[in-house]
Amino acid sequence: MMRVQMRAQVFRSAVVCAVLLLAGCASGPGDGIYVPAGERPQAPKPPLTDGAAKPADEPQVWRKSEQPPEQKAQQQTGVPGYRESGDQMPAAAAGLVKEADTLMAQGNGAAAITRLERAQRIAPRSAAVYFKLSEAYVMTGQLGSAEQFTLKGLSLAGRDERLQRSGWLLLADIRRARGNVAGARQAESRAARL
Repeated sequence: MMRVQMRAQVFRSAVVCAVLLLAGCASGPGDGIYVPAGERPQAPKPPLTDGAAKPADEPQVWRKSEQPPEQKAQQQTGVPGYRESGDQMPAAAAGLVKEADTLMAQGNGAAAITRLERAQRIAPRSAAVYFKLSEAYVMTGQLGSAEQFTLKGLSLAGRDERLQRSGWLLLADIRRARGNVAGARQAESRAARL
């Protein structure tokens, strides 16, 4: 008898929980279940579409592809990005590169790599740092890493022809050392076109 009463009580509790759960799910986000008598619940305002005007207090936000021509012209006349010219190296990174040059002259490529990796963290968009890292990796015989760092430096050199030329020539030397003569010729021809 006691078991039957407990089962009935558990069943009633489960039904009450299910009803409360469904009542909570039936209302939308932010809507309450209770609506006072005589008041009509107001439907939320529909989201603005592209054709609708935004309120005056909200700033107009444009996707880059949808910007009006006058805004595009303003952006293009600004300071050149890193793709147009290689980033300038901060003084701290330049000091580390100078230390690395001294270490490479002494034949300590591993210590030079350590300094240059620190410089790379300080100036992650400086093509010159990546080219120096390549030279240090060549010195330690890690030609695969050297080629990858040279390619990264070339991607950051932008329109700086001096940096690009030195990068392509460095890549040609690395590829030739790896036995990739065709790749070395291709890199040399890219350098000659600059």
